[in-house]
Amino acid sequence: MQQNDTMIRVRGVKKQYRLGQIGGGTLRGDLQSWWARKRGKEDPNTIIGTDQRLVGTTFMALNGVSFTVKKGEAVGIIGSNGAGKSTLLKLLTHVTAPTEGDIDLYGRVASMLEVGTGFHPEMTGRENVYLNGAILGMTRAEIDAKMAEIIEFSEVGDFIDTPVKRYSSGMYVKLAFSVAAHLDSEIMIMDEVLAVGDMKFQKKCLTKMRQAATRDGKTVLYVSHNMATIRDLCDRCLVLDQGKVVFDGAVDEGIAVYLAQKAQSAEFVDYSRYARDNWFKRDTLRLQSVRFQVPSVEAVERTRPLRAAYTVQAREPVHAAGLRFEVRDEVGTPLATCCLYGLDLQPGLNHFTAEYDLQVLAPGQYSNYFTFFTQGEGGVQTVEDWVPGIQFTIVDTLSGQELQWNTKDWGAIELPKARLVPQENVQ
Repeated sequence: MQQNDTMIRVRGVKKQYRLGQIGGGTLRGDLQSWWARKRGKEDPNTIIGTDQRLVGTTFMALNGVSFTVKKGEAVGIIGSNGAGKSTLLKLLTHVTAPTEGDIDLYGRVASMLEVGTGFHPEMTGRENVYLNGAILGMTRAEIDAKMAEIIEFSEVGDFIDTPVKRYSSGMYVKLAFSVAAHLDSEIMIMDEVLAVGDMKFQKKCLTKMRQAATRDGKTVLYVSHNMATIRDLCDRCLVLDQGKVVFDGAVDEGIAVYLAQKAQSAEFVDYSRYARDNWFKRDTLRLQSVRFQVPSVEAVERTRPLRAAYTVQAREPVHAAGLRFEVRDEVGTPLATCCLYGLDLQPGLNHFTAEYDLQVLAPGQYSNYFTFFTQGEGGVQTVEDWVPGIQFTIVDTLSGQELQWNTKDWGAIELPKARLVPQENVQ
């Protein structure tokens, strides 16, 4: 039974998948892979970054997830790739069923999990609006009353009577979100497919979701890797890691937990076996290690240059490569970037040290990303490697100032000190 204003209740949910393996294409390759698994060794025919634990075994996508969401709450769900976010949303929307546990939903659910989900490709945009409304239990008259608003918001009015199989991915997203946002439902579940749309439409969608929670009393679940969006939209945050909820609480604290999973709080980080995200397939350059040449990353003196020693593996000669040192605040918002150009790297291991001037940053906690890139014709940059960096704390021990800088309210950039202008020089 529903208690108080609870809209979603998840109790002890587990989801297990049994994974198969596709043949390597040759008998020799299949035998190599089989023999490597028998000896507990790495499969020589597996793509770099594949988790060997997932081959030929079961995979627990969710492992004992429990939480409740109340009416009018906007809850952000964050976590690394493979943490179980999308699996959880598919369970909540009944796309698949849990292996164990219970899920109770107290209201009609409008969702957008993937581009085109819930749309029939042969039907027009208008027909798909009616289809989605009928699935939610709405009458034709109720859908007709919403149709003009849906079409106007979606910005695809000229194509509303065109079969959606001819839509671009951006048009799909616009119409799908408009349908989910305007049809009568008590619960909205949104995956990060909004990233497909243009920036203007993304802002409009976020405003609509915020209004849905605060003004209309809808319950919103939103998955995104954009921490600034999570911070702006949500008033609560769930952090998933390896199929479990490791944090449930305030948004800023949740983002800090998530970033701590990705960034290392140590002077030296070994990336030689770090698994890059699944979308990243390039392996021309691979960062092997970074060492911050400081006594402690908990006390990086802002008035002294920060030196970082890099070891990079190159598969082939690379000329005029570059390295971006991307600084982010404690909730992952990008703040500043420093680029190093003109790196000539030879096949094998390459070592070099770079120096950074961070004194414009106010005292506080930061993290960073390392991005290696190459430049082509016209200055086009191609990302060769991209990994989360190191968490570090900047302190100001030499200035003698007693004021504790408030990065949350004042910003993370400390401008040069102001000075009084002598009255006789004032015109």
